[in-house]
Amino acid sequence: MRILITGANGMLAQSVKTKFEKENELILTDSKELDITDKEAVIAEVERLKPELIINCAAYTNVDGAEENAELCQKVNGDGPTNLAIAAKKVGAILVHISTDYVFGGSKPVEEEYVEDDEKAPESVYGRTKLAGEEGIIKNTDQFYIFRTAWLYGLGNNFVRTMLALSQTHPKLTVVSDQHGSPTYCEDLTDIIYQAVMKKIPYGVYNSTNEGYTTWFDFTKKIFELTNKKTEVEPVSTAEYMKNANKTVAKRPLNSKMSKEKLKSVGIEVPNWEDALKRYLIKEGEING
Repeated sequence: MRILITGANGMLAQSVKTKFEKENELILTDSKELDITDKEAVIAEVERLKPELIINCAAYTNVDGAEENAELCQKVNGDGPTNLAIAAKKVGAILVHISTDYVFGGSKPVEEEYVEDDEKAPESVYGRTKLAGEEGIIKNTDQFYIFRTAWLYGLGNNFVRTMLALSQTHPKLTVVSDQHGSPTYCEDLTDIIYQAVMKKIPYGVYNSTNEGYTTWFDFTKKIFELTNKKTEVEPVSTAEYMKNANKTVAKRPLNSKMSKEKLKSVGIEVPNWEDALKRYLIKEGEING
């Protein structure tokens, strides 16, 4: 299969490359090679390359930075996916796009899970622009997979790596304890994408995180438990954290719990977040296998 991957330098794109490269012809592009915000350029390049599958890994992901760069964020997260959908439709390609729990807003009681068709009520620039991208895809092509993920970590800088680094110099850390969600290993999200494409599951929107739920506070405690770090972890509320922040902070969802029942109903395997974390730490050489 001929596959075009955008956002080639990102964490997810690198994982996708590794997963798909053995059996497929890959074309990786970064923003300099293909500016997804340029509609005419996107259409021309897709018509030239004629991919069978487009995996869009390009995104503006600085959630706080988006509050002060709304126009750029909209171009990358909203216009870009729309342009890719238009181009994909022209050549008959399937479009895979990565979205986020932020489209929901996170105000649902934490005892409940979000399902794919729940009301969208994003409360940040990032969330609103990602929703615009979803809507642009749905409006402009029928052959698409939108995978909504959350709390993603993997190759390079990420939350797990940051906590481990801080543990080297801090005897005590304060971590938000009232945001609920699923830490998601990049390789598991990639495998979900791979399974979906290869099994040809029905097109549509799928919640796609690791299974099980936790908080950033308990996630951090689990990281330190598995790696035998002695750093003490103290809980803090989101409200207190935001009040003490010395920069513009976007509103975070308190509830990022997304049901994976739709994904599992079409035969996709979804590993538990704790199992995923162990595999990541083994791969990174932080613990023994």
